[in-house]
Amino acid sequence: MATLLLTAAGTAIGGPLGGAIGALAGRQIDAAIIGTRQIEGPRLKDLAVQTSSYGSPLPLHFGTMRAAGSVIWATDLQEHATREGSKGRPTATRYSYTASFAVALASRPVSGIGRVWADGNLLRGAAGDLKVGGTMRIHAGHGDQPVDPLIAQAEGIDRCPAFRHTAYVVFEDLELADFSNRIPSLTFEVMADSDGCTMTRIITALLPGTLNAAIDTTLSGFSVDQGTCGDILATLSDAIPLACVTRDGILDIRLADAIGDPPAPLLPEPAATGDGSPDDTNGDGWTHRREPLPTVRQCGVRYYDPARDYQPGLQRGIGRSEAGTLAVIELPAAIDAAQARSLAEAASQRVSRPRDTMRYRVNEIGPATTPGAIVRVPVATGLWRIEQWEWQQDGVMLDLVALRMGAGTGSGAMATDPGRSLGAIDLPAAPTRLVAFELPWDGIGDGNTPALFAGVSGTNAGWRGAALFAATATGNAMRPLAGSGRQRAIVGRGESALPPASPLLVDRRSTVDVRLAAADLALADATLAGLLDGANRALIGAEIVQFMHAEALGGALWRLSGLLRGRGGSEWAIDTHAVGEDFVLLDDRIITLDPRIVGDATSASIAAIGSGDEAAVSAPIAGAGTTCRPLAPVHGAVRQSGTGGITLTWVRRARGAWGWPETVDVPLNEDEERWTISYGDAATPAVRWETGVAMLDLSTAQAESLLATDAPRQFHIRQSGRASLSRPLTIFLPD
Repeated sequence: MATLLLTAAGTAIGGPLGGAIGALAGRQIDAAIIGTRQIEGPRLKDLAVQTSSYGSPLPLHFGTMRAAGSVIWATDLQEHATREGSKGRPTATRYSYTASFAVALASRPVSGIGRVWADGNLLRGAAGDLKVGGTMRIHAGHGDQPVDPLIAQAEGIDRCPAFRHTAYVVFEDLELADFSNRIPSLTFEVMADSDGCTMTRIITALLPGTLNAAIDTTLSGFSVDQGTCGDILATLSDAIPLACVTRDGILDIRLADAIGDPPAPLLPEPAATGDGSPDDTNGDGWTHRREPLPTVRQCGVRYYDPARDYQPGLQRGIGRSEAGTLAVIELPAAIDAAQARSLAEAASQRVSRPRDTMRYRVNEIGPATTPGAIVRVPVATGLWRIEQWEWQQDGVMLDLVALRMGAGTGSGAMATDPGRSLGAIDLPAAPTRLVAFELPWDGIGDGNTPALFAGVSGTNAGWRGAALFAATATGNAMRPLAGSGRQRAIVGRGESALPPASPLLVDRRSTVDVRLAAADLALADATLAGLLDGANRALIGAEIVQFMHAEALGGALWRLSGLLRGRGGSEWAIDTHAVGEDFVLLDDRIITLDPRIVGDATSASIAAIGSGDEAAVSAPIAGAGTTCRPLAPVHGAVRQSGTGGITLTWVRRARGAWGWPETVDVPLNEDEERWTISYGDAATPAVRWETGVAMLDLSTAQAESLLATDAPRQFHIRQSGRASLSRPLTIFLPD
């Protein structure tokens, strides 16, 4: 089997950490200190596209994030051919394709994988169910993870890597029909940490051994896909200000607002020179300056919004009202809209205010006065950070920058609107509901082919269709039929028995309660004119009914009223109803079955199996033979002559003629007009006649002979069709 074997085992953090620690020590990790240095750290971007390139870095994921991966192993597409048809009939071959492949996700172990999207559509639900055929295996990325059995079988156990320390998933025989028969672009909901994601966890993972004063700011997720440790922390510090100092040779990273705990050291009194130096304008050894108003008037935060399937979002702070620019912080973190708004507000307060700086002269320096240290000064309030110091002839000049305490780090939630997104419906695969039936001829075609149908549906919107098969009476042979598609037919079961009524009138008294297969399926009202045009036609048990009113009772229960009964010649079934009988709406959602594949409908059954079915669902074909059976005659009458003779008359009906146009005779739709008339019991008649006209004349002698028997005084009239007799019209003789 031809395979593609790729490697993508790079990590986002490269090189020894010592250099990064040295670069960070003694300075604040903040945009103000970083200045104009180009940062190549992680950045927020639109959802990444899956790759399969050599050397692609594998990110570090924290918390829960949505991320693409790198295809590291794949087979060729596998073709599957299915032949449909049987001996003596045309056959067709359907082709489908599957693929098996592996996708690397992270260079840090993960606790699990949630949802998976393929080409933007949901492929795997939160419950772990795949929406198409195939299987998915998760390898968490630990150092002792075993070799995947499929890859080992394809490559050989001696040539198969286990991809240890790499979190990856393997798809086996994934059906590709929904993706244009190609491997789709996948994104994964990666659950790296089951117990959440804090700044402390991110920093200690990047810089082990860091003295961290419990930075408990919580994020839903964070991803690192490029950059050095300093770049990554600088990216974080843009939104959540951090301060960095060294304590006893250990790097100490804290929130800027928490740097006063323990208290910052107090500098000694400033050392004045008295020489009128520009650095000492007041003669006291220090100068204070407020810089001009920044050009930035407002700050925004771009982030990944878990409430919108991790799509990028933007929240803005209020800032200043006058003209200025908008600074956007690209934060590659998953947070909610309220936290993003709070971060944006805090950032707007920081970047839109002018900066306070101070030049402060001391006679000597010590561990507390190294660049990056946070100090207090006796000549001003607040905390100050030492940006740099300069040796001079008469002392050491310190450049101080005031810390804007109280600007916040986004910990407080603020009311905001995250926007809306049309997320994919995530429902578990539902079991299949199946109703198979044969309908009377509707006048289309030659009328000699059985009109076989199936109402195929599911118990919720997660149902994704089913494969249909025709089964023989013995069940030993399963002949494939066309698939059902994903459109659900409206099927259900009767919760009450429909009472008898006249097929000649609108039944405004009777009602029937029907429980549909799913609560999201619905029925609609129709006018009487709409009914006469064929609207709201349904099969309830063996009777075809039309309804004007459909009232929702809740819980998928509907009450139907305003009925037209016995449609399509089904008046014989009006008094056969029972609780629990099948209901199916006869609209364009039912599936037409090929009678050549089904075979004898009286002994065959239809089977369906979908992704939510543990076993095939089977149903017999209700009403087998209905299409080719002639309709029973109507308007039967008996007339006795004065001499004792009997004359029977009736009016024929034709298959395919659902309407009854006035003054126009409907076509016969049979090879010839033939009638079978019997007298007495319908099953064991005493006498039988055949005629070619819709009338039977009995002489006086014949009539007297009939009346002399013990047989019931009734006639049964049936039309003889191509395939069978119609149901009888019974005419009773008066006493």
